[in-house]
Amino acid sequence: MFLLGLLEDWLKGILIDGIMARFEGIYDSINAQGGDVAVNVGASPAGWNPGVFSMIRTLSETAIIPVAGMILTFVLTYELIHMIIERNNLHDFEPEKLYIWFFKSFCAVYILTHTFDIVMGVFGLAQQVVSTSAGLIQGSLNVGSGQALAELQALLEPMGVFELIGLWLEVFVVDLCMMIMGICVFIIIYGRMIEIYLTVSIAPIPLATMANREWGQIGQNYLKSLFALAFQGFLIMVCVAIYAVLILNIPSADSAHAALWGAAGYTVLLCFTLFKTGSLSKNLFNSH
Repeated sequence: MFLLGLLEDWLKGILIDGIMARFEGIYDSINAQGGDVAVNVGASPAGWNPGVFSMIRTLSETAIIPVAGMILTFVLTYELIHMIIERNNLHDFEPEKLYIWFFKSFCAVYILTHTFDIVMGVFGLAQQVVSTSAGLIQGSLNVGSGQALAELQALLEPMGVFELIGLWLEVFVVDLCMMIMGICVFIIIYGRMIEIYLTVSIAPIPLATMANREWGQIGQNYLKSLFALAFQGFLIMVCVAIYAVLILNIPSADSAHAALWGAAGYTVLLCFTLFKTGSLSKNLFNSH
């Protein structure tokens, strides 16, 4: 009996050490996910990957701007013809209308030639908001502190060998799920950045339509989409902030099972809400 007691204590020690190591790994993964989100959504398109941004800008200026120039010429000509017809084929023409057309033309050409400055201005504004929010939540993003994990270890001490074996298997499964959730977060964040680059690459064409009331709806919707993409980063930071608050007390839950599945549940919830940020941002900015 004495030897069985020693063997049981030895097995419990190994199992507890293994479970705690897995728990620490789970919370390291959670902290890494939160930190990566804060860094990636807070970066501008030019700062996130300068090489990709340079390539996108070169392609846009080489292939897209000439097409946008032709569209702008058509739009301005259409605007002039519409103005002439509207004034009874120049019989009721007012000279100041021509000045308005020249002013519209100047503004349209200026917008087209400064397309990337406008786009970077939108993302610069959003980046400032995201950076401010990241600074407010990063301090609370470190979950799974030493004290909390010590409390969790105290919950494991009274457990039997078979219960600890079952918990170790649960931890293994949840740890694997956390890795999958980490991949999902990676896809969401990097997918958003690729969508931003695709949207930026075509920017001159929709902005070339801004001079006309009817055609200008294309440009207006493009700007709405641009703001939606830019401020999606802020919504992502809000999701991470809520997640950090919810999961902060998980390690000190009433039982190890509750702590384990609570962390997994909140991480699944984080992934779900991150997937929803894109459509929510578009709805908020009335982009379609």
